[in-house]
Amino acid sequence: MEKLTHIDDKGRASMVDITGKVPQHRRAVAEGFITLEPQTLELIGKSLMKKGDVLAAAEIAGVMAAKKTSDIIPLCHPLLLNHIEVRAKCEDSGIRVVSSVICDGKTGVEMEALTAASAALLTVYDMCKAVDKKMVIDGIRLLEKTKSESGIKNNEN
Repeated sequence: MEKLTHIDDKGRASMVDITGKVPQHRRAVAEGFITLEPQTLELIGKSLMKKGDVLAAAEIAGVMAAKKTSDIIPLCHPLLLNHIEVRAKCEDSGIRVVSSVICDGKTGVEMEALTAASAALLTVYDMCKAVDKKMVIDGIRLLEKTKSESGIKNNEN
């Protein structure tokens, strides 16, 4: 088994030291799904939910959550994010959320993408809980994680 990167020599949780890493262009895409009753989807589609526009609120919540990932996931590095996109779309049995996060940095953005999708789905749950008691959040997963050479130069000699 490989050595765990977030555990120090004494077995304590530790943030990974990325000091010597070269910044790279990084992108991650995540998704999740919330199953809803047909009546709930109809209310959302007709903009009749009492708390407002469910899809817009979910997308904004996802963007905000991605920016706060290092505040809620203890060992995540705070990152300067270049772009966050969160899309919530009604499907036959619920709402699918897809999030995409991009940065030029020394560590990946998969946690930010996963956090964005999760927060967006939790927002849908919160906004629909008064009318739908059978909601299920499921399938939160990383779809894609890439890194490539960046335009950023490491000035360390």
